[in-house]
Amino acid sequence: MTAAIEAENLHFAFPDGREALRGLSLTVQPGEAVGIIGPNGAGKTTFFLSLIGLCRLREGKLRVAGMQIANGSAIASKKTLTEVRRKVGLVFQNSDDQLFSASVYDDVAFGPLNLGLKENEVRHRVDTALRRVLAKPYADRVSHHLSAGEKRRVALACVLAMEPEILVIDEPTNDLDPRSRRATINLINQVDQTRLIASHDLEFILETCNRTVVVDEGRVVADAPARTLLANREVMESHGLEVPPSLAK
Repeated sequence: MTAAIEAENLHFAFPDGREALRGLSLTVQPGEAVGIIGPNGAGKTTFFLSLIGLCRLREGKLRVAGMQIANGSAIASKKTLTEVRRKVGLVFQNSDDQLFSASVYDDVAFGPLNLGLKENEVRHRVDTALRRVLAKPYADRVSHHLSAGEKRRVALACVLAMEPEILVIDEPTNDLDPRSRRATINLINQVDQTRLIASHDLEFILETCNRTVVVDEGRVVADAPARTLLANREVMESHGLEVPPSLAK
């Protein structure tokens, strides 16, 4: 079986020289739900951006959805990156980075329209995605007039409407009220795509992921079944994390 994601010895540094990835290696199989946890500045978001070619790696190999998008400092062609971005749906940590159209409907329709889908199919995808995230009543509203939590749900709908093979979500519970948080948990547990989720909400990770990876200082430092790793107080505390209350003894 071809891995959904194969990352080997990834290195990335910002223009000021600060290293964000320092040899990160990770393999994710199709259909897995993997929680990516770690302290702020650990490299989680940089890794996610690398998956769609938005960070030019200095070193390492990266294959996503069966396509080579990085080999050392060489990057994939524009055609390959376009195809990767159709297969990988990334929900950004800041929803305002994802919402820019005149209405919620237009934001969610933007991706499907760019796939060249017919109007009826676009309408169906938008309606389905908004219903799944409990945002159907917002369809005619201006995205930037929504609350932070409402924007978060619409950003997720934008990605779901693309029907990607791999769903990558950065801090999915930011600004969500309890009802929306529970709906997001139920939604993620219902989809069959490969899922990578970065979150400081470790109870959310526990409920949605069967495997958890700790990233710190730009590399993977622990990788185990979610319940096993999240209950390991020594590992968690040594990387600035805490055992979630439901597992604390």
